Amino acid sequence: MIDLYYWTTPNGHKVTMFLEEAGLPYTIKPINIGKGEQFQPDFLKIAPNNRIPAMVDHEPAGGGAPVSLFESGAMLLYLAEKTGRFIPSDLRGRAEVLQWLFWQMGGLGPMAGQNHHFVQYAPEQIPYAVNRYVNETNRLYGVLDRRLADRAFVAGEAYSIADMAIYPWIVPHERQRQNLDEHPHLKRWFQAVAERPATQAAYARAQEINQQPTMSEEAKKVMFGQTAANTKR
Repeated sequence: MIDLYYWTTPNGHKVTMFLEEAGLPYTIKPINIGKGEQFQPDFLKIAPNNRIPAMVDHEPAGGGAPVSLFESGAMLLYLAEKTGRFIPSDLRGRAEVLQWLFWQMGGLGPMAGQNHHFVQYAPEQIPYAVNRYVNETNRLYGVLDRRLADRAFVAGEAYSIADMAIYPWIVPHERQRQNLDEHPHLKRWFQAVAERPATQAAYARAQEINQQPTMSEEAKKVMFGQTAANTKR
């Protein structure tokens, strides 16, 4: 059994998508980041970066003590290796998946995240910041569109953890001020992933956990006022 410490964010969705695809039993432990639950001492023992998702695998391969992880990319790789699914076993296929997983972790996620912040949540509109991150998000969409021009999925013909990592960051494309019609290969892929039963099941779990996805002013203070002091609780 896997305990998943989760909230309804793109990074959270990545892991539920994998768990639903693989059919692994898991229990969701909601961590309401708008209420500051990510700073509780018990959670910080598992996730020292005070971010979701995190997880504890109580039945790791080979047995022994439970394994706890934070960072969504590390969790996807761990789960792929645990199950032997959604990552190729050959050297070149594995390299393809890993480089696009890290592309999401180091590029699309951070840039789209800043896009979300300055477009939707910043207390004042800063045109330079908005343009900077909207344009960079657009560039990354273009990179992905070119990549998908001659293959079914990001790393080739097989669905992989690279697709699971990227898809949740494309879901809010309208809020990122992006038009999928401008990226036809990306749009085709996006629709194909959205239609997968496991994707639909993962997003249904999100609706069960958080029925009010809008962020209150109080939640913004919690989310965007963090300093090192928050991790010393």
